[in-house]
Amino acid sequence: MTDIAPVATRVTAPRTVTGRLADLRASRWLPLPVLLAGTCLIVLDFFIVNVAMPALQRELHAGTSALEWVVAGYGLTFAVFLLAAGRLGDRIGRRRMFGLGVGVFTAASLACGLAPSAEVLVLARLVQGLGGAMISPTVLALLGTLYDGADRAKAIGAYATVMGVAAAGGQLVGGVLLHVDLAGLGWRTVFLINVPVGVLVLALLRSSVPASRPTARVRVDVVGLLLATLALTALVFPLVDDPARGWPVWSFVSLAAAPLLGADFLLWQRRLVRRGGSPLLVPAWFRERHFSIGMVTQFAFWCGQASYFLVLALYLQLGRGLTALQAGAVFSVLAAAYLLASMRSATLVARFGRAVVVDGALALALGHVATVLAVAEAGGSVLALVPGLLLAGAGMGLCLAPITTIVLTSIDPARAGAVGGLLSTMQQIGNAVGVAVIGLVFFGSADQGYPHAFALSTGLLAILLCGVAGCARLLPGDQGRDGA
Repeated sequence: MTDIAPVATRVTAPRTVTGRLADLRASRWLPLPVLLAGTCLIVLDFFIVNVAMPALQRELHAGTSALEWVVAGYGLTFAVFLLAAGRLGDRIGRRRMFGLGVGVFTAASLACGLAPSAEVLVLARLVQGLGGAMISPTVLALLGTLYDGADRAKAIGAYATVMGVAAAGGQLVGGVLLHVDLAGLGWRTVFLINVPVGVLVLALLRSSVPASRPTARVRVDVVGLLLATLALTALVFPLVDDPARGWPVWSFVSLAAAPLLGADFLLWQRRLVRRGGSPLLVPAWFRERHFSIGMVTQFAFWCGQASYFLVLALYLQLGRGLTALQAGAVFSVLAAAYLLASMRSATLVARFGRAVVVDGALALALGHVATVLAVAEAGGSVLALVPGLLLAGAGMGLCLAPITTIVLTSIDPARAGAVGGLLSTMQQIGNAVGVAVIGLVFFGSADQGYPHAFALSTGLLAILLCGVAGCARLLPGDQGRDGA
């Protein structure tokens, strides 16, 4: 009997280790870091590139339109294919769709990092946007199916936190990468850093994320996708590309065709609804005031985000002579205020409703005005920008998640997935259009000096945010003030 105990100990110990590994593999939380890594990639990559713009412009001899396309092109393909990616994921399986998206994004990141010319870089960024569109809705769908109740709330909270940190800290990460200058790669590291992360996600995907069977055998609306692509390209392309070409006649034809193609898209969607098909969006939803106002608010707000980060990065480096790392440190001021405000935003929305978005938009507008006034002080310290950046960051934190929350809580829960996808689409379209329009203003006035170009662009964004505040006042739910 005395000899059995040690043997039992020796036998059961390996089983305990094996059991723990099995428990880890079976853990419901094992998929979360893999899925969030994919989310971090696509959000970080949108913002990390800003501080690398001057460096890649010098090395690739890129023109101003190429710089805008590096940002706007990513948002454009992201927005267009986001409309169909969710449905395609349901058709072929969500894990498979996520893996394909990460694979496309990783390969495109490698192409960006190795790009020999501005044209190749822009093309690779377009493909990156396609990969991002495949990842984004699939992550949300998987979180919705893998978790429920309190676990789902925790998972979505982690998802929102990762998005916020990636967006707010992207510029600082980019500045650090350019400062370290691994292997003399310079700006290329902001793209190449995605490759090992993407490869790791793909290596862990099958063992950590359970497969999902196709839930719907629906047809992807190819005609609608084509019309949406043509409409958005007809709008964005001349705004980004044609100022450098002197606005040829065809550019005005393209701008005039954009609303016509958009109308054709809506008519086609309506026809699909009548036929019992599966449209990319349901036009009848726009007849609901809360839905349409929510989409307009989301679009207008995001028109001012990527565009502001772009012109601020260019002003800090080209107008003030800061290094990429120093510019990233300035962005960290804005990021810190954003994170603090966003951590309180859910509680504030529960108490004050839409007033949080109204006040956040106004705070962001005042922050822009404060930075414009600081820029007007010629030769002043960069520290003079800090009060405006703190106010702007806080305003962003009070708007970003609350807009989505208020819109989603005002509609039928059965439509939450589709409406969430449309909100993401409006975000990416806003990014692309905002960069195109504000980039047109910034580069068009840069011959009068970068401080002037930044002040003019940021002043226009402040006016836009007053419009966002007005739209937000029409959103549902202001229980904290008027009981609506």
